Amino acid sequence: MTRLSPFWRQTLEVGCQIEIDHSADNLGAHLTLDGDPEIGPGDRVRVVGDPIEVKFGDHFTVRRRAIIERATPLGRIWTKFTGHFEMAELYDLNFTTGRVS
Repeated sequence: MTRLSPFWRQTLEVGCQIEIDHSADNLGAHLTLDGDPEIGPGDRVRVVGDPIEVKFGDHFTVRRRAIIERATPLGRIWTKFTGHFEMAELYDLNFTTGRVS
């Protein structure tokens, strides 16, 4: 299996840090991969470990392992191609006079 194989995904395991915030002002999680590996179109990142439960008002940081699955060259092309159509959905705007008839 080589990096340029058009049919097989290459996997890479790295450490990661997850910052989780669950408050009245913020609800979210931020993932930072160790070594700052480049993530490209079609790549998948999967965090390995037990589920994390956060109670209201909590903010904490946890370390986990992450598995990066690199997209194949064909998968990258497909992701870029279909991404343009999905992005176009964001451009669907509707300008009205404010009255619905």
